[in-house]
Amino acid sequence: MEQITSRKNHIITQLRALGTDTAARRAAGEFLCDGEKALNEALTAGAEVTRILWAGEPKQKLPETAEQYCCPLDLLQYVSPLKNSPGPVFSVKIPKRAEKRVQNAIVLENVQDPGNVGTVIRTANAMGVGAVVLAGACADLWNPKTVRATMGAIFRQNVVETDLVGLKDYVNQNELKLYGAALSDRAADIREVNVKNAAVAVGSEGGGLSDALLSICEGEVIIPMEPCAESLNAAVAASIVLWEMRR
Repeated sequence: MEQITSRKNHIITQLRALGTDTAARRAAGEFLCDGEKALNEALTAGAEVTRILWAGEPKQKLPETAEQYCCPLDLLQYVSPLKNSPGPVFSVKIPKRAEKRVQNAIVLENVQDPGNVGTVIRTANAMGVGAVVLAGACADLWNPKTVRATMGAIFRQNVVETDLVGLKDYVNQNELKLYGAALSDRAADIREVNVKNAAVAVGSEGGGLSDALLSICEGEVIIPMEPCAESLNAAVAASIVLWEMRR
């Protein structure tokens, strides 16, 4: 196994770029992960792990197709997006997911916080929801913060990235009613609407859903709250919607 000692080594520069640069991830078709738990999740899900950087000797047997390298701990922590990471740091091929028919979906529009996006993906996977649809200017799906917030669900959950035209086509192709979660007088209490076989869109905490997205919805729903509450965090709101889809 190759021992790496320099920050200028091409493996180090490539892995670091995957952790810091969206354009580099898209160009390489790979993303960066950190930690043994994430590595086990990736391998269990059959993800294509391409390179693994260890601090010291490898701690487990890995597929022969994965390139393995070792380096001092301080060099691994230079590459890692985490603070004081013990490693390993590894790269994974961005999967080309085949389109499949779904019975329900949660839609996020312009949710830019990677922690929120990752949390929704994790929760959707736990609730057995068919798809998470990212519409508009959402956080990069392959950002290390997004990936980490999914707690491994990124390797299992069906996620679709699209624009509003694509969203409309997607819900039509899957014969789903599209509802928008909105703070409006015409919105129905979500507990009184059948969302088990529907798509429900949630917007950012600050801006809510755009008028353009609401214009393609068949209806609007609201999560009942105490009068003193202005709004919910996007991931919290989406999680409540996901529970309503499940129950």
